[in-house]
Amino acid sequence: MATFDITEHSHRRFNPLLGEWVLVSPHRSKRPWQGQQETTEQDTRPAFDPTCYLCPGNVRANGEKNPDYPSTFVFVNDFAALQAESPSGSFTHQNLLRAESERGICKVICFSPRHDLTLSDMETSEIKKVVDLWQEQYLELGALDYISYVQIFENKGSVMGSSNPHPHGQIWAQSSVPGEPAKETEQQEAYFAENNRSLLSDYLALELEEKTRVVVKNEHFVALVPFWAVWPFETIVLPRRHFGHLGQISEEEKLGYADIIKRLSKVYDKLFQTSFPYSAGIHQSPTDGKDYPGWHLHMHFYPPLLRSASVKKFMVGYELMADPQRDITPESAAERLRDLV
Repeated sequence: MATFDITEHSHRRFNPLLGEWVLVSPHRSKRPWQGQQETTEQDTRPAFDPTCYLCPGNVRANGEKNPDYPSTFVFVNDFAALQAESPSGSFTHQNLLRAESERGICKVICFSPRHDLTLSDMETSEIKKVVDLWQEQYLELGALDYISYVQIFENKGSVMGSSNPHPHGQIWAQSSVPGEPAKETEQQEAYFAENNRSLLSDYLALELEEKTRVVVKNEHFVALVPFWAVWPFETIVLPRRHFGHLGQISEEEKLGYADIIKRLSKVYDKLFQTSFPYSAGIHQSPTDGKDYPGWHLHMHFYPPLLRSASVKKFMVGYELMADPQRDITPESAAERLRDLV
Protein backbone atom coordinates (compact mmCIF):
# COMPACT_ATOMS: atom_id res chain seq x y z
CA MET A 1 0.00 0.00 0.00
CA ALA A 2 1.23 3.51 -0.86
CA THR A 3 2.68 5.72 1.86
CA PHE A 4 0.38 8.54 2.92
CA ASP A 5 1.35 11.86 1.31
CA ILE A 6 -0.38 14.99 2.64
CA THR A 7 0.16 16.74 -0.73
CA GLU A 8 -1.51 13.96 -2.76
CA HIS A 9 -3.97 11.98 -0.68
CA SER A 10 -7.33 12.83 0.88
CA HIS A 11 -7.12 13.72 4.55
CA ARG A 12 -8.75 15.77 7.30
CA ARG A 13 -7.12 18.76 8.97
CA PHE A 14 -8.04 20.06 12.40
CA ASN A 15 -8.90 23.72 12.99
CA PRO A 16 -7.87 24.45 16.61
CA LEU A 17 -9.59 27.86 16.54
CA LEU A 18 -13.02 26.33 15.96
CA GLY A 19 -12.44 22.78 17.18
CA GLU A 20 -13.63 21.48 13.79
CA TRP A 21 -12.28 19.42 10.91
CA VAL A 22 -11.93 20.20 7.19
CA LEU A 23 -11.67 17.57 4.43
CA VAL A 24 -8.77 18.17 2.01
CA SER A 25 -8.74 16.45 -1.41
CA PRO A 26 -5.56 17.55 -3.26
CA HIS A 27 -6.11 15.27 -6.27
CA ARG A 28 -9.42 16.99 -7.14
CA SER A 29 -7.67 20.21 -8.16
CA LYS A 30 -6.78 18.45 -11.43
CA ARG A 31 -10.40 17.92 -12.50
CA PRO A 32 -11.69 19.93 -15.51
CA TRP A 33 -14.17 22.76 -14.93
CA GLN A 34 -17.32 22.88 -17.07
CA GLY A 35 -19.50 24.79 -14.61
CA GLN A 36 -20.72 28.35 -14.51
CA GLN A 37 -18.32 31.10 -15.56
CA GLU A 38 -18.56 34.38 -13.66
CA THR A 39 -18.02 37.85 -15.08
CA THR A 40 -15.36 39.59 -13.01
CA GLU A 41 -15.22 43.27 -12.18
CA GLN A 42 -12.69 45.63 -13.69
CA ASP A 43 -11.58 48.91 -12.11
CA THR A 44 -13.18 51.43 -14.46
CA ARG A 45 -14.92 53.51 -11.81
CA PRO A 46 -14.63 57.30 -11.63
CA ALA A 47 -13.00 59.00 -8.63
CA PHE A 48 -16.40 60.50 -7.83
CA ASP A 49 -19.82 59.08 -8.70
CA PRO A 50 -22.76 61.48 -8.30
CA THR A 51 -25.13 58.51 -7.98
CA CYS A 52 -23.14 56.76 -5.20
CA TYR A 53 -24.71 57.07 -1.77
CA LEU A 54 -21.27 56.74 -0.11
CA CYS A 55 -19.40 59.45 -2.01
CA PRO A 56 -18.77 62.78 -0.23
CA GLY A 57 -21.56 65.33 -0.51
CA ASN A 58 -24.11 62.88 -1.92
CA VAL A 59 -27.54 62.25 -0.42
CA ARG A 60 -28.21 58.78 1.00
CA ALA A 61 -31.45 56.81 0.77
CA ASN A 62 -32.73 58.20 4.09
CA GLY A 63 -32.36 61.78 2.86
CA GLU A 64 -29.21 62.59 4.87
CA LYS A 65 -26.33 64.26 3.07
CA ASN A 66 -22.78 62.94 3.46
CA PRO A 67 -20.20 65.50 4.59
CA ASP A 68 -17.29 66.33 2.29
CA TYR A 69 -15.09 63.95 4.26
CA PRO A 70 -11.35 64.07 3.43
CA SER A 71 -10.34 60.56 4.56
CA THR A 72 -12.62 58.15 6.47
CA PHE A 73 -16.30 58.50 7.32
CA VAL A 74 -18.54 56.44 9.60
CA PHE A 75 -22.31 56.53 10.03
CA VAL A 76 -25.13 54.33 11.32
CA ASN A 77 -26.34 52.02 8.54
CA ASP A 78 -29.53 53.33 6.94
CA PHE A 79 -30.73 49.71 6.56
CA ALA A 80 -29.36 48.24 9.78
CA ALA A 81 -29.79 44.52 10.50
CA LEU A 82 -29.67 45.28 14.23
CA GLN A 83 -31.41 48.11 16.07
CA ALA A 84 -30.54 49.69 19.39
CA GLU A 85 -34.17 50.30 20.31
CA SER A 86 -35.33 46.69 19.87
CA PRO A 87 -37.37 45.72 22.98
CA SER A 88 -36.19 42.87 25.17
CA GLY A 89 -38.21 39.67 25.09
CA SER A 90 -38.24 36.00 24.20
CA PHE A 91 -40.46 33.29 22.79
CA THR A 92 -40.53 29.58 23.63
CA HIS A 93 -42.86 26.76 22.75
CA GLN A 94 -42.34 23.32 24.33
CA ASN A 95 -38.63 24.17 24.60
CA LEU A 96 -38.18 23.40 20.88
CA LEU A 97 -39.20 26.69 19.30
CA ARG A 98 -37.07 29.41 20.87
CA ALA A 99 -36.34 33.03 20.03
CA GLU A 100 -34.69 35.87 21.90
CA SER A 101 -34.59 39.57 21.08
CA GLU A 102 -31.27 40.97 19.90
CA ARG A 103 -30.20 44.59 20.22
CA GLY A 104 -27.35 46.16 18.36
CA ILE A 105 -25.88 48.91 16.22
CA CYS A 106 -24.76 48.60 12.60
CA LYS A 107 -22.39 51.15 11.08
CA VAL A 108 -20.82 51.75 7.67
CA ILE A 109 -17.19 52.87 7.37
CA CYS A 110 -16.05 54.57 4.16
CA PHE A 111 -12.34 53.88 3.76
CA SER A 112 -11.72 56.79 1.38
CA PRO A 113 -13.59 59.62 -0.35
CA ARG A 114 -12.29 58.21 -3.65
CA HIS A 115 -14.93 56.03 -5.33
CA ASP A 116 -12.37 54.27 -7.55
CA LEU A 117 -10.02 52.92 -4.87
CA THR A 118 -9.73 49.70 -2.90
CA LEU A 119 -7.49 48.98 0.08
CA SER A 120 -4.80 47.69 -2.28
CA ASP A 121 -4.74 51.07 -4.09
CA MET A 122 -4.60 53.21 -0.94
CA GLU A 123 -1.40 54.43 0.69
CA THR A 124 -0.35 52.74 3.93
CA SER A 125 -0.88 56.03 5.78
CA GLU A 126 -4.47 56.12 4.48
CA ILE A 127 -5.14 52.53 5.55
CA LYS A 128 -3.72 53.40 8.97
CA LYS A 129 -6.56 55.95 9.32
CA VAL A 130 -8.99 53.09 8.68
CA VAL A 131 -7.30 51.07 11.45
CA ASP A 132 -7.55 54.14 13.72
CA LEU A 133 -11.29 54.27 13.08
CA TRP A 134 -11.68 50.51 13.66
CA GLN A 135 -9.98 50.99 17.03
CA GLU A 136 -12.13 54.00 17.92
CA GLN A 137 -15.36 52.23 17.01
CA TYR A 138 -14.43 49.01 18.84
CA LEU A 139 -13.80 50.95 22.03
CA GLU A 140 -16.84 53.22 21.66
CA LEU A 141 -19.34 50.48 20.82
CA GLY A 142 -17.81 47.90 23.16
CA ALA A 143 -18.19 50.31 26.07
CA LEU A 144 -22.00 50.25 25.75
CA ASP A 145 -23.47 48.14 28.52
CA TYR A 146 -25.61 46.02 26.20
CA ILE A 147 -22.93 45.27 23.57
CA SER A 148 -21.13 41.93 23.99
CA TYR A 149 -19.35 41.72 20.64
CA VAL A 150 -18.13 44.11 17.91
CA GLN A 151 -17.72 42.52 14.48
CA ILE A 152 -15.73 44.59 11.96
CA PHE A 153 -15.80 43.28 8.39
CA GLU A 154 -15.61 44.08 4.68
CA ASN A 155 -17.39 42.46 1.73
CA LYS A 156 -15.43 43.37 -1.39
CA GLY A 157 -17.02 42.81 -4.79
CA SER A 158 -20.56 42.07 -5.95
CA VAL A 159 -19.80 38.33 -5.93
CA MET A 160 -19.49 38.64 -2.13
CA GLY A 161 -22.77 40.52 -1.83
CA SER A 162 -21.40 44.07 -1.72
CA SER A 163 -24.17 46.44 -2.80
CA ASN A 164 -21.82 49.36 -3.53
CA PRO A 165 -18.31 49.38 -5.08
CA HIS A 166 -17.20 52.44 -3.07
CA PRO A 167 -14.41 51.30 -0.68
CA HIS A 168 -16.18 50.60 2.59
CA GLY A 169 -16.70 48.11 5.39
CA GLN A 170 -19.19 47.53 8.15
CA ILE A 171 -19.42 47.13 11.91
CA TRP A 172 -22.15 45.08 13.59
CA ALA A 173 -22.14 45.41 17.38
CA GLN A 174 -24.62 43.20 19.22
CA SER A 175 -25.86 42.06 22.59
CA SER A 176 -24.75 38.43 22.20
CA VAL A 177 -21.49 36.84 21.03
CA PRO A 178 -22.07 35.34 17.55
CA GLY A 179 -21.33 31.70 16.72
CA GLU A 180 -17.87 31.83 15.12
CA PRO A 181 -16.26 34.16 17.71
CA ALA A 182 -17.96 32.16 20.47
CA LYS A 183 -16.30 28.95 19.25
CA GLU A 184 -12.95 30.74 18.93
CA THR A 185 -13.35 32.07 22.46
CA GLU A 186 -13.94 28.59 23.85
CA GLN A 187 -10.96 27.06 22.04
CA GLN A 188 -8.51 29.88 22.83
CA GLU A 189 -9.45 30.13 26.48
CA ALA A 190 -9.21 26.37 26.94
CA TYR A 191 -5.74 26.32 25.34
CA PHE A 192 -4.58 29.25 27.49
CA ALA A 193 -5.91 27.65 30.67
CA GLU A 194 -3.95 24.48 29.93
CA ASN A 195 -0.72 26.00 28.57
CA ASN A 196 -0.63 29.56 29.92
CA ARG A 197 0.16 30.68 26.38
CA SER A 198 -1.85 31.99 23.46
CA LEU A 199 -2.98 29.31 21.00
CA LEU A 200 -2.26 31.62 18.05
CA SER A 201 1.14 32.66 19.42
CA ASP A 202 2.20 29.02 19.48
CA TYR A 203 0.65 28.42 16.07
CA LEU A 204 2.39 31.46 14.56
CA ALA A 205 5.75 30.34 15.94
CA LEU A 206 5.25 26.98 14.24
CA GLU A 207 4.29 28.61 10.91
CA LEU A 208 7.29 30.97 11.00
CA GLU A 209 9.53 27.96 11.56
CA GLU A 210 8.02 25.95 8.67
CA LYS A 211 7.62 28.98 6.31
CA THR A 212 5.59 26.99 3.73
CA ARG A 213 2.28 28.77 4.36
CA VAL A 214 3.57 32.30 5.08
CA VAL A 215 2.63 34.88 2.41
CA VAL A 216 3.83 38.29 3.68
CA LYS A 217 5.22 39.52 7.00
CA ASN A 218 6.69 42.55 8.68
CA GLU A 219 7.97 43.47 12.13
CA HIS A 220 4.53 43.35 13.73
CA PHE A 221 2.21 41.16 11.61
CA VAL A 222 2.23 37.98 9.53
CA ALA A 223 -0.26 36.96 6.82
CA LEU A 224 -0.39 33.25 6.02
CA VAL A 225 -2.65 30.54 4.62
CA PRO A 226 -3.79 28.61 7.70
CA PHE A 227 -3.10 24.87 7.82
CA TRP A 228 -6.87 24.28 8.14
CA ALA A 229 -7.95 26.74 5.38
CA VAL A 230 -11.30 26.08 3.68
CA TRP A 231 -11.57 28.81 1.05
CA PRO A 232 -9.24 28.46 -1.98
CA PHE A 233 -6.89 31.35 -1.10
CA GLU A 234 -7.97 31.98 2.47
CA THR A 235 -5.51 33.81 4.71
CA ILE A 236 -5.27 34.81 8.34
CA VAL A 237 -3.45 37.94 9.55
CA LEU A 238 -1.80 37.52 12.95
CA PRO A 239 -0.01 40.04 15.17
CA ARG A 240 3.31 38.75 16.42
CA ARG A 241 2.52 40.13 19.88
CA HIS A 242 -0.27 38.52 21.85
CA PHE A 243 -3.08 41.01 22.46
CA GLY A 244 -6.83 40.50 22.47
CA HIS A 245 -8.39 43.53 20.82
CA LEU A 246 -7.77 46.78 18.95
CA GLY A 247 -7.85 48.76 22.16
CA GLN A 248 -4.47 47.21 23.00
CA ILE A 249 -2.69 47.84 19.69
CA SER A 250 0.21 50.34 19.59
CA GLU A 251 0.71 53.11 17.04
CA GLU A 252 3.65 51.24 15.48
CA GLU A 253 1.56 48.06 15.28
CA LYS A 254 -1.25 49.99 13.56
CA LEU A 255 1.21 51.04 10.85
CA GLY A 256 2.39 47.44 10.56
CA TYR A 257 -1.21 46.26 10.33
CA ALA A 258 -1.94 48.80 7.56
CA ASP A 259 1.18 47.67 5.70
CA ILE A 260 0.21 44.00 5.82
CA ILE A 261 -3.38 44.74 4.67
CA LYS A 262 -2.08 46.74 1.69
CA ARG A 263 0.52 44.14 0.68
CA LEU A 264 -1.87 41.21 1.04
CA SER A 265 -4.63 43.01 -0.88
CA LYS A 266 -2.13 43.79 -3.65
CA VAL A 267 -1.13 40.13 -3.88
CA TYR A 268 -4.78 39.12 -4.15
CA ASP A 269 -5.32 41.56 -7.04
CA LYS A 270 -2.24 40.21 -8.82
CA LEU A 271 -3.35 36.59 -8.43
CA PHE A 272 -6.09 36.72 -11.07
CA GLN A 273 -5.38 40.22 -12.47
CA THR A 274 -8.66 41.63 -11.27
CA SER A 275 -10.00 43.56 -8.30
CA PHE A 276 -10.02 40.46 -6.12
CA PRO A 277 -13.28 39.88 -4.20
CA TYR A 278 -13.33 38.60 -0.65
CA SER A 279 -15.02 38.77 2.73
CA ALA A 280 -12.65 39.86 5.48
CA GLY A 281 -13.25 40.34 9.18
CA ILE A 282 -11.45 41.05 12.44
CA HIS A 283 -11.97 38.64 15.30
CA GLN A 284 -11.15 40.02 18.75
CA SER A 285 -12.17 39.52 22.34
CA PRO A 286 -15.82 40.01 23.36
CA THR A 287 -16.90 43.20 25.13
CA ASP A 288 -19.20 41.53 27.66
CA GLY A 289 -17.17 42.60 30.70
CA LYS A 290 -15.41 39.27 31.22
CA ASP A 291 -11.66 38.63 31.10
CA TYR A 292 -10.30 36.69 28.12
CA PRO A 293 -6.54 36.21 28.64
CA GLY A 294 -6.34 33.63 25.84
CA TRP A 295 -7.83 35.84 23.13
CA HIS A 296 -5.42 36.72 20.32
CA LEU A 297 -6.69 39.26 17.78
CA HIS A 298 -6.61 38.12 14.16
CA MET A 299 -8.18 38.89 10.78
CA HIS A 300 -9.66 36.39 8.32
CA PHE A 301 -9.74 36.83 4.53
CA TYR A 302 -12.12 34.51 2.66
CA PRO A 303 -11.81 34.88 -1.15
CA PRO A 304 -14.20 32.82 -3.32
CA LEU A 305 -12.16 32.59 -6.55
CA LEU A 306 -11.06 29.02 -7.23
CA ARG A 307 -8.98 28.47 -10.39
CA SER A 308 -9.41 31.60 -12.46
CA ALA A 309 -11.02 34.98 -12.13
CA SER A 310 -14.22 33.46 -13.55
CA VAL A 311 -14.58 30.36 -11.36
CA LYS A 312 -15.74 30.72 -7.78
CA LYS A 313 -16.23 28.32 -4.91
CA PHE A 314 -19.54 27.88 -3.12
CA MET A 315 -20.23 25.87 0.00
CA VAL A 316 -22.52 23.21 -1.49
CA GLY A 317 -23.35 19.52 -1.28
CA TYR A 318 -21.03 17.73 1.13
CA GLU A 319 -19.91 21.05 2.64
CA LEU A 320 -23.45 22.06 3.52
CA MET A 321 -24.45 18.60 4.71
CA ALA A 322 -21.28 17.28 6.36
CA ASP A 323 -17.95 19.16 6.70
CA PRO A 324 -16.05 21.93 4.90
CA GLN A 325 -13.93 20.59 2.02
CA ARG A 326 -11.18 22.00 -0.20
CA ASP A 327 -9.19 20.86 -3.23
CA ILE A 328 -6.29 23.34 -3.33
CA THR A 329 -3.96 22.62 -0.41
CA PRO A 330 -2.98 25.51 1.87
CA GLU A 331 0.67 24.94 0.92
CA SER A 332 0.06 25.29 -2.84
CA ALA A 333 -2.20 28.32 -2.29
CA ALA A 334 0.46 30.01 -0.18
CA GLU A 335 3.12 29.29 -2.79
CA ARG A 336 1.05 30.90 -5.54
CA LEU A 337 0.35 33.97 -3.40
CA ARG A 338 3.97 34.23 -2.22
CA ASP A 339 5.27 34.14 -5.80
CA LEU A 340 3.36 37.36 -6.49
CA VAL A 341 4.74 39.35 -3.56
